Amino acid sequence: MTSLAVVVGTPVGGKIEELVVVAQRVTVREGALVADAIDGDSVAALPVARDYRDLVKLAPGVQYTEELVRGPSAGGNGQDNVYRFDGVDVSLPMFGTLSAEPSTHDIDQVTFVRGGVDAIGFNRSGGFTMDSMARTGTDQLKARVEFAAVPHGLVAEQRPLGESPPAERPDKIWLSASAGGPLLPSQLFAYGSFYGPWAKRANRATAYGPTKDHSSRREEYYGKLTYAPWDSVLLHAAWRTSGRDERGVSIGPHDADSVSLGGRTEQDIGSVDGSWVPTVGPRLSFRYSEYVLRGFELPDVLLTVRPSLQGSLDIKRLDEMGQLQVPARIEGAVDYNAAVGGLIDRYGYLDAAGRRIGGGAVGAHPQIGEQAFSRRGLDIAIDHELDWGTTSHALHVGVRRAEARERLLRTSNGWGTITVPGGVDLASDGTPIFYVATVQQMSLRQLDGSVVDPIVSSTETASLELNDAIRHGNLAFNLGVLFSEDVLYGQGLRAAPGAYSGYVVAPGRRYRMYRIGWRDMIQPRLAARWKVRGDDEVFVGFARYHPAASSLARAASWDRNSRATLRVLFDEGGGIIAHDPLPGSSGKVFEASLEPRRIDEWTVGATHALSPAVAVRAHLRRREGAHFWEDTWNGSRGYDNAPPHIAAKGLYVPDLDRIRAEIGGSSYVIAELDDAYTEYWEASVEVEWRGARGALHASYVRSRYTGNFDQDNTSAVNDANRFIGSSNLADGYGRQLWDAKDGVLRGDRPHLVKVFGHLDLPWRVTAGIFGVYQSGQPWEAWDALAYGLPSYYSSTIRHAEPAGSRRSPAHWQVDLSYRQRIDIRGGLVATLRADLFNVFDRQTGYNMNPYARDPTFGLPRNRFNPRRLLLSVAVEI
Repeated sequence: MTSLAVVVGTPVGGKIEELVVVAQRVTVREGALVADAIDGDSVAALPVARDYRDLVKLAPGVQYTEELVRGPSAGGNGQDNVYRFDGVDVSLPMFGTLSAEPSTHDIDQVTFVRGGVDAIGFNRSGGFTMDSMARTGTDQLKARVEFAAVPHGLVAEQRPLGESPPAERPDKIWLSASAGGPLLPSQLFAYGSFYGPWAKRANRATAYGPTKDHSSRREEYYGKLTYAPWDSVLLHAAWRTSGRDERGVSIGPHDADSVSLGGRTEQDIGSVDGSWVPTVGPRLSFRYSEYVLRGFELPDVLLTVRPSLQGSLDIKRLDEMGQLQVPARIEGAVDYNAAVGGLIDRYGYLDAAGRRIGGGAVGAHPQIGEQAFSRRGLDIAIDHELDWGTTSHALHVGVRRAEARERLLRTSNGWGTITVPGGVDLASDGTPIFYVATVQQMSLRQLDGSVVDPIVSSTETASLELNDAIRHGNLAFNLGVLFSEDVLYGQGLRAAPGAYSGYVVAPGRRYRMYRIGWRDMIQPRLAARWKVRGDDEVFVGFARYHPAASSLARAASWDRNSRATLRVLFDEGGGIIAHDPLPGSSGKVFEASLEPRRIDEWTVGATHALSPAVAVRAHLRRREGAHFWEDTWNGSRGYDNAPPHIAAKGLYVPDLDRIRAEIGGSSYVIAELDDAYTEYWEASVEVEWRGARGALHASYVRSRYTGNFDQDNTSAVNDANRFIGSSNLADGYGRQLWDAKDGVLRGDRPHLVKVFGHLDLPWRVTAGIFGVYQSGQPWEAWDALAYGLPSYYSSTIRHAEPAGSRRSPAHWQVDLSYRQRIDIRGGLVATLRADLFNVFDRQTGYNMNPYARDPTFGLPRNRFNPRRLLLSVAVEI
């Protein structure tokens, strides 16, 4: 319960004014809560860019990152965080990243919760939770228009990465507009906004000549209604929709311009919520939310040919059949060079001497992708305060039902990727193989004209939360518990009670894959707080979290068996010789009696008011992660380097062979990896000043993040939506948790300092600053040779030394903002603004190349963005 005292002066002259207070969220620290709130005016005064993701840098105690997909680590991995926008969960279903891209121009408040939570709000985050509140209409009519730009000439030169030249600097512009006011005085209010970012960058010429520019254009529309039909009832309805189109996204240095990729992304965020607050008695609130993200991977050149296993390959128009990988001559291979010479002369590019050579790509991008994510949820809560003698209780009961869904369709553009063995290789019947097409099975029409259905995966969640905030004198206690249930649904099986496995194969049919029950996910939330004197307090708390994000609904789905990538073999004339599926993922069986992943957290801290305007907060926090799930070979405990106590446990699924004999599936299973763990601890100090002319927040965190299960380090490219529960971890010899995985995790930043604030100056100027210093990123060498494997084996996450043995350089940067307000006639106000990011151009390298035998081993594969200046002008009334 939060009490807000409002002092109203004595009426003058017998006139009584009506005061209406409308509040959606008042964020304060309760119990052992580790959280921070920043109001919209402060956000507007700070040097922050325009996308929602840019606000994450303001989270105290959370590492600064410029990765585009994966979130920062904050006591958990970068996919453990939860992102909400105006109360709607916009975390990407099944992956836990922030793929949504709402804007920040109409944010009224942003909050960050790092830990110590109670059982209010259904918080299961293994990292931090970010939420915001969008502006609403009021009784006063307000409108604003802003234009902002970062011309490429105001961006510093990017430092190269290895021998690759830096990308051309882009031009970026933003146009935003908003308006709000009353529709019915004191009852119905409206607010709406538009946001339109646009970017253009000149792509460098390739070996085939000039290429099209990269362009990205997005339009976002937002509308919100607030309705107060009675004094005790408040309703909100909001809808945000946007679309983004891109061209020329990816063109390799040896690709023809026609090979470029484009795409379109569509996003919808909607909610309806309300509250009934009677003068006496319980309060009732509800929220229905919906989030939809649709992505389309569209080649800039769409081919007209439709692949069919009853068709053929037109060898006279190979550049119209798919993406042709132009063969290159091989020294000494006389027959091969003779077979491919004509293709090189026709499709190759000119070298510096004017000769046609191979090794490039012509035609079109090989794949078309369509992926749609959605989440729908309903929350209902009842709150009631009561006094029992000198003790007060704030009781809360909440229930939640939600469904997250993914629909995936991948087809080939024409015949997909076409390579040329040139007749050197032979098919099983002895026929020379001249061409090979790698094509998505979803592209191929069957004899009846049908195609393979998309893969649809879903997760249904339910939660019940009970919380009692107790106050007795200077003591306060929080007793809460969150119960949850998750049900995963795959595709491709049908329940069959008489079968040994319990299923029969049924392509396209939805089936219940796995259920994690209520008794398996009991999450206590306990805290105690003692007010020592005045506003000085000490607190202690314990919380358990069962993170909800999991990719297994798709990663273990049985229909992955029939959504394979096919390799189609052609003879010299383009006739089909044979076809077979490439090795890939397929349906997986679960180990019996799995315990869900959990994170246990202990917090102890204190707050102290140095003055009415200055507060100091300090805490110690520890998090322990356990019961991690991963797909792994069923017999991996039997590897010769497995610890004896693990080897003694035998197969994860003893009867897997009998199950596979009945319904097929993979030799890999979903298992709880033995002895998997993570440990995180932090010591944090925050100082906050809030004055009449500004505010300043400074924080220092000393932390350590260790373990043997690193979700942030599962691939050569980690800044992506990586499967949770089905990654490269534990995939084969040298990738098990006992293979040098125990050590410092990739998200570890032992020292982190953040300072940000703003100051109002007398001449109607507001100056803002953001500064950060943080330790570098841990990394280690990878090499398959360290495990006695052949040199051609992949070295990806095959550690040649303990995890985190090395570290990239530390990074620091300063961002500044300057805002000048100018009065214009008729009540108009103009605002001129400049934001300078990375003032000292600290392009620190990170994401070091871990492949020990690569020439660029130990060199950075990414750098922090260079110095850039954003200029804007706005007019408001």
